[in-house]
This record gives sequence, structure tokens and C-alpha cells, in this order.
Amino acid sequence: MTLGEAGLTLAPVGRETVQDRVYSELRRALISGLFAPGQVLTIRQLADALMTSTMPVREALGRLISERALEALPNRSIRVPPISLERIDDLLRTRILIEGEAIALAAPRMTAANIDTLRGYMTQWQVLRLGGDPATVDQEAALNQAFHFEIYSACGSAVLIPMIESLWLQSGPCTRAAIFAFSEAGESDSAHFHHNMIDALASGKAQAAREALVADISRPFAFLRNKLLSKEIAA
Repeated sequence: MTLGEAGLTLAPVGRETVQDRVYSELRRALISGLFAPGQVLTIRQLADALMTSTMPVREALGRLISERALEALPNRSIRVPPISLERIDDLLRTRILIEGEAIALAAPRMTAANIDTLRGYMTQWQVLRLGGDPATVDQEAALNQAFHFEIYSACGSAVLIPMIESLWLQSGPCTRAAIFAFSEAGESDSAHFHHNMIDALASGKAQAAREALVADISRPFAFLRNKLLSKEIAA
């Protein structure tokens, strides 16, 4: 059915709406780890990829810089913050505090539908992992995010959720780097931490759920930390 047949009219997309959409898409890409640590981003390239003008991209990047998801360089270019020991430790420490509290709050509030959704994500995740295709890393990252936020959305706190989103925004590139580091080292990124979370949540065990979460989010950061330390020693 055409728009004319339906009698519908479309209002012109306002400048503010485009800015919001560009910001949301760049934010999603950072949370999912689609940009690598240290990667330099250009306004023109991003505008072309998003099929928009440079103005909304420039303003979206400014917002992301203020959120510490990106950083401005002296030469006026913009990059994803590189990985450093200080950044790894700071992000992990804060994520443990905030996300640990969120999952503890969520444990007694999880419904059977929530648990079924989590198990469904794990089934999809396992299919991707068994396929062994490096091209599925984006889908794996998306499933991982969906899994965690299914839990956090049940915590009952409107304050914690945006804080967690901000932390994922800043740590997304680190998480992606860890995925590739695991692959290079020949390690399998086991899903048993997620299954432990599901079991604890299904039983309403807040402390067990928190412990499983801490183990899950600590592993990639610890792996990256050890990799950075080994490079410093070698140098």
C-alpha cells in the first residue's frame, strides 16, 4: 500500500531528530564494540556511512566526547580511547559496583518470562559459537548486551540503568578487543558464567548472581590487563 492510498503524510525530519538518530546509532556502535580501542574517527567517513550531513555527526561526536566515550586529539581528530591499565582497572571496578548492585536487585524480581528470554539468548549464542565464524562477532556482542540488559531492566531502578549504559558505552571497545584477544590466544570464551547467572536468578539467589556476574565481566578485563603487562615486560 502506498502512502497516498493510506492517506498518510510524513512530516519533514527535523534537524534535532536527525541529530538524535545519529547519536543513538554511534552510541549503539560503541556499546556493541563496533569501534576498536584507539581507532581514529573522521566526521566525513561517519557521515557517509550514516548517509547524513556532517553537522549532526559533529554534534553527536561532541556529546560522546563529553560522556568520555570518545576523546578529542590536539590535531582536531577524534578517536576511541586506547586501552591502558588505568582505564581497564577503573572501568572494571566501577562496573562491578554498579552492575553487581543491579543484578542483586533484579534477582528477586525476575519472572519466568525473563528467565526464558535469557535462555533463548544463550541458545542463539551457542549456535553462533559452534559455527566458529569470526564474522559473527557483532551478533555475539549484540546478544551479550541483550542478555545483560534483560537482567538489569528488572532491577527496578531508573537511576542505575543510564549509569550502566554509560559504563558499557565506555567499555564496549575494550570488550571487543578482549574477544579478539581470546581468539588469538586460542581460548574459548565459555558461556558458563552466563548459565551460572541464569541458575542463580531462577532461584532468586542475589549473592550467587552477583558473583557469577563479577566473574563474567572480570575475565575479559583481566585478560587484557595481562596482555598489556606482557607487552610492557617484553618492551
